[in-house]
Amino acid sequence: MAIPIVMPRLGDFMTEGIVTRFTKTAGDSVTQGEVIAEIETEKVNYDLEATNSGVFHPVVDQGDTVLVDDVMGYLLEKGELPPKVEKTTDKDAANENITIAPKRSRETNSNRKGAAVPSTPGARKLAAKLGIDLEKVVPTGPRGRVVEADVKALAEVPVNSKPQTPQGLPRPISETPLQGMRKSIAANMRNSLADTAQLSYFLEVDVTEAQNLRREQGLGMAEFLIKATSEALIRVPTLNSVLVGDSILKFDRVNMAFAVALDDGLVVPVIRESNSKSIQEISKEVKSLSEAAKNSDLGPDDFMGGTFTISILGSVDGFTPILNQAQVGLLGVGRSLQKPVVRDGEVVVREMMTLSLTGDHQVVDGAVAASFFRRLQRLIESPAKLFS
Repeated sequence: MAIPIVMPRLGDFMTEGIVTRFTKTAGDSVTQGEVIAEIETEKVNYDLEATNSGVFHPVVDQGDTVLVDDVMGYLLEKGELPPKVEKTTDKDAANENITIAPKRSRETNSNRKGAAVPSTPGARKLAAKLGIDLEKVVPTGPRGRVVEADVKALAEVPVNSKPQTPQGLPRPISETPLQGMRKSIAANMRNSLADTAQLSYFLEVDVTEAQNLRREQGLGMAEFLIKATSEALIRVPTLNSVLVGDSILKFDRVNMAFAVALDDGLVVPVIRESNSKSIQEISKEVKSLSEAAKNSDLGPDDFMGGTFTISILGSVDGFTPILNQAQVGLLGVGRSLQKPVVRDGEVVVREMMTLSLTGDHQVVDGAVAASFFRRLQRLIESPAKLFS
């Protein structure tokens, strides 16, 4: 029986991947566990292993872009013929919603008047909602399919219009296409803002004692804040949630995602069950994941399953971070600096830090944000127990 080889989902928001190389050729014998393909996404490079033994039969070419869960090839029994894959007609496409054109077309579907347009279910649903004719959409999906992003692009930009550079600008020193990781980040941020009701809250906290303790123990501020935030989230689980469709999924364990800046963007690996780990354990994971991120050694599991995100930007006083899709809360951390503050009627110098909480107002209202901030402030300003 032919066993399909499909494009794996290597991240919460991955929709497609590129088959950069097959390590086997058609007709080669494959043993379960052998690497059969190298996959590239905006976030990671991944060696795909065979789930079974068999004879390798690819159905896409090296360099092709393939949607998640689409078939890239088969593992066959010895002497078995591969499933018949024919180029579909327009009539077939109406039933199967696929086409086998090997290369992506930048032409619109206007020359296919009256025929069903090869497209994904999400693209058809969104087009119907927005009243967009799929025949006028430029397909960029694998095998010439219209994907949801194509429909969104047409909704935002008039058909056949080319963005015009504003007049009067000086000659640019360079022109760089928005692509790769930067393009993925841009798309995720736009989608996050489009699909959520984001609102930010700010709080200044005293980190004098926390800074002293973490320096004494040779630890970073990031791991302390991850631990403190994880403890606060357990007490205010509304923020430790994801919104899926019309359902709010709350969790009693915190999978803390934290932003790591790279030269060409950022990645957000996840520390699982950070609420049950000590600061020392969190510190080891932060260092390990950060180093792996900078060396492009993170695997797909390192990005999956985040329930909340913390983003530390130590060069500014405060900022309004944008939510990761599905999550309903994100904590932004600004720099800490010494300031004169009033304590017990006297002016003293303390080390202060500004925190910004972005919440999805569909789930998180002001009372929830205030409750979370109160608990987080107590944990930060009385840090001894967290360091023990």
